[in-house]
Amino acid sequence: MEVKAVAKNIRVSPRKLRPLVNMVRGRSVADALTMLEFATTPKAKVIAKVVKSAAANAENNYQMPPYLKITRIFVDEAPTLKRFRPRARGRVGHILKRASHITVFVAEEEEKVGT
Repeated sequence: MEVKAVAKNIRVSPRKLRPLVNMVRGRSVADALTMLEFATTPKAKVIAKVVKSAAANAENNYQMPPYLKITRIFVDEAPTLKRFRPRARGRVGHILKRASHITVFVAEEEEKVGT
């Protein structure tokens, strides 16, 4: 069973979040939170918050054990705020303030068989 958590309208560009998301995809929740804690960018806190939320949903709503793995995690584009800035000769410069939706799915970790 997969449990989901979503953070919507995060005011960070999806392009800046995707490298962090790729870094934690497929890892256990504990490993992912450790990696995000020591990431050099402050945007990692936003992703860590969503991962913690997914883990809490699994433990509290579905009585799953605390040993969870991130099965799917992705960043989608949210609606863009369009702003304008005056430029030379009466023209206008477009400013696009992008936002993101972050979705995290967690599931129980399978037992590791010794080989």
